[in-house]
Amino acid sequence: VLVPALIAVNVVVFGITALQARSVIGNSQAPLFREWALQPIATAVTGHWWQLFTSGFLHIGPLHLVVNMVSLWIIGRDLEQVFGRIRFIAIYLVSMVGGGVAVFLLGYPGQAVAGASTALYGLMGCILVAMLRLKLNPRQILITIAFNVVISVTLPGISLLGHVGGLVAGTLATIGIVYAPKDNRSLWQAGSIAALVVLLSVLFVVRDQQLLEAYCPLGC
Repeated sequence: VLVPALIAVNVVVFGITALQARSVIGNSQAPLFREWALQPIATAVTGHWWQLFTSGFLHIGPLHLVVNMVSLWIIGRDLEQVFGRIRFIAIYLVSMVGGGVAVFLLGYPGQAVAGASTALYGLMGCILVAMLRLKLNPRQILITIAFNVVISVTLPGISLLGHVGGLVAGTLATIGIVYAPKDNRSLWQAGSIAALVVLLSVLFVVRDQQLLEAYCPLGC
């Protein structure tokens, strides 16, 4: 249920940006795209922290959208069934935010980023942890992750920081879920996700202050 819903939201958002820009290829010129994309300086100055989320529902051109939505369909369906809706969406969103925070912390302050691939990398990390927990051979998913990282490094216009940040966040979120103690397992799982969210929030706030001091020393 969640995977088709996420795909639908991404497609609708893309459609809106294409209509606003009057261009399928140049949809990144749409007002909504500029409002939702994550650009560290602009995000810090405007205080639009929610761009950590909204940027994950934007895509630059139809190819970007199709590749990510096909990947989400392939990867996400089984994970949603295995982990359940609540745990799945928690991993998905934490991965998305983790990728955004990585860009916010270490990326070029003036460069905007967008796309669901931060969350998709988190889902790949989720698969890796699940396979290790079940004592299955992780060779295939490791090859898949390595291949995608190579693509992120070699192709221009791809945010390696966002991908790695999403991968790390998704991996940590899944570790907290699958390795939770049997006693009060749901509580431990919720606590681990909450702790990760707090950590990401602290990192965001610290970097936010650094950017404001650097680019708005007299206040914005």
